[in-house]
Amino acid sequence: MKIIVAALLTLSTLLGACQLIAPPPAATPLPPAPSAPPTTTLTPPATIPPTATPLPQPAQGGTAVDSINLTPIVRPGKLDHPLYLTDAGDERLFVAGKRGKIYIIADGRVLPEPFLDIGSRVNALINEQGLLGLAFHPQYRENGRFFIYYTTLDNSDTVLAEYRVSDNPNKADPDSEQIMLYVDQPDSVHNGGQLAFGPDGYLYLGLGDGGLLYDRTGNAQNLENILGSILRLDVDGGQPYAIPPDNPFAHEPEARPEVWAYGLRNPWRFSFDRLTGDMFISDVGEFGWEEINWQAAGSAGSENHGWNVWEGTDCFEAEDCPEEGFVFPAYAYDHTEGCAIIGGYVYRGQQFPELRDNYFFGDYCTGKIWRLFPAGADGWKAAPVYQGDFLITSFGEDAAGELYVLTQHGDVWQIRP
Repeated sequence: MKIIVAALLTLSTLLGACQLIAPPPAATPLPPAPSAPPTTTLTPPATIPPTATPLPQPAQGGTAVDSINLTPIVRPGKLDHPLYLTDAGDERLFVAGKRGKIYIIADGRVLPEPFLDIGSRVNALINEQGLLGLAFHPQYRENGRFFIYYTTLDNSDTVLAEYRVSDNPNKADPDSEQIMLYVDQPDSVHNGGQLAFGPDGYLYLGLGDGGLLYDRTGNAQNLENILGSILRLDVDGGQPYAIPPDNPFAHEPEARPEVWAYGLRNPWRFSFDRLTGDMFISDVGEFGWEEINWQAAGSAGSENHGWNVWEGTDCFEAEDCPEEGFVFPAYAYDHTEGCAIIGGYVYRGQQFPELRDNYFFGDYCTGKIWRLFPAGADGWKAAPVYQGDFLITSFGEDAAGELYVLTQHGDVWQIRP
């Protein structure tokens, strides 16, 4: 596996890039947006094989944004290693920290007491471990249910669990945990982590391939297990969950019925476009490529995104690879541009109409942020819009559709023009 400069890589194993090492020096002040921002459009690094499963054509769109600015919401010291930001349908922001705390940001400040602290249950010592995902039920205001995904103290396996809020809206009930899914992990890395409710009301969970080099046991291509896949669960239809009847493998005896899409190495972050329902899945690569997979709204699922037969649009560790049956990335970039993709969101907020229709994503190692936009028959194109001096851990979206950037040092920045 490619070795990356040590100063960049305290979180790289969290993203599947290499081994965990010492933390970097303290963050330096965020640079302003460049006075002459780059305008060169990045094109996909390789041509999708002509006989591959064709991608639906995206609509023409995407406002031409040459650069963005980041406005500080939280400075370092207030949050412990933030990994994800989301909302509960109101103006509060909820931030999941690696070591098991969920923080609330309200009225521009971090509340002194965490919403939930499960640090005593979470293994966050090494690699891609910790409290990795958080999602609030679409009817959270009525039922108080929310869901988390974390690594356990027991063999570094992972669990999906349900919790409920207490009588205090700023405090969860710490004794309300219900384990919904226990995942045996063959290694400590490639745990995935994203939780999100889709526009269909079902809960989606991203799982990595289990972490073994090259995915040498073939988990991501094996439908008899759930590793290397996106799961789709009905959390309202049964205990601990039900299988949506239209899941693509719901009636296949030799496949796990939870699987929605597969062939993924480490889908650290994915998101749904709140306007169109399209799904964007970022998948962290192995040797050479980082990729964004696009799933059009209305998909029936079952997409095979290629790993470990393909990495990006390159045949992986073989002279020749079959092309039939795989769905190739909408966009990919090689490791001259970074080492670990951090997926984001399509901007649908109201404050900055000039940002609309752009999907923002970044790279952990380089601190670079791009916009991805549909270009009609040309597919998707990307252009860099910001160069940071920080390590990006995640993007976040609030109830109004405004977007945020989280860093390993504890910053939360809002994306602005």
